[in-house]
Amino acid sequence: MASRICDSVLVTGSNRGIGLELVRQLADSPLPPVQIFAGCRDPNGPRSQDLQELAQKHHDVITVVQLDTTSPTSIAEASKLVEAKLKGKGLNLIINNAGVNIPGSLVETGKQEMVDVFTTNVVGPMLIAKDFHPLLCKAAAQFPHQTSMSCSRSAIINVSTLLSSIKRCPENFSVSPMYPYRVSKAALNMLTCCLAEDFRKDGILVMSLHPGWVQTEMGGPEAPLTTLESISSMLKVITSLTEKESGTLLDWEGKNIP
Repeated sequence: MASRICDSVLVTGSNRGIGLELVRQLADSPLPPVQIFAGCRDPNGPRSQDLQELAQKHHDVITVVQLDTTSPTSIAEASKLVEAKLKGKGLNLIINNAGVNIPGSLVETGKQEMVDVFTTNVVGPMLIAKDFHPLLCKAAAQFPHQTSMSCSRSAIINVSTLLSSIKRCPENFSVSPMYPYRVSKAALNMLTCCLAEDFRKDGILVMSLHPGWVQTEMGGPEAPLTTLESISSMLKVITSLTEKESGTLLDWEGKNIP
């Protein structure tokens, strides 16, 4: 019998690509979360039309939330909205998916490119974790007799990449130099490790997950994985996570990345 992945989940960057497919598969699952909060920068813009149609189809489950992860004000307002919708309950799961990539060889990369990408890929997830921490704590506390960590209890998943691995850099640098993206995602992995240690006492699992090279606007048409394949595998991994995986970087098949 299928079990519910969690009661409530927030997905950032959910208007396209991996984020949209995450929301779609969560909502279409045999036992979907009771509440799915789909965060995106411009809910009423043309790039959010597919998300709005999905939300109308699952109007009892999906709430579209205006959430610009580069704006502290937007994050604070989103956390208040989510808290109100949860009506005294905690938030079980956050999937920090919002991210950017720009072509970035050393010649193409200046201060602004580095700062812009770092703000979205690192500062955003940090501020989300900080502002939503009370709701994650509340969710973890709703399992007073449970000491083990899981995504059904309380967790943060940071969407990272194989290209963030410092150890693997010599193997794949020539194929994808991308200074801003690589450096920011390596920093995201350190954020994951810091949060995993900080939130351990609260019973909150924190880990990084590489979705694979996926056919999205960011990944391009030559990528070997469809969003359907990547997300169905990612959700299996997310469902199986325990405290052993807190602070780690895994790929969509659950394999460890150094």
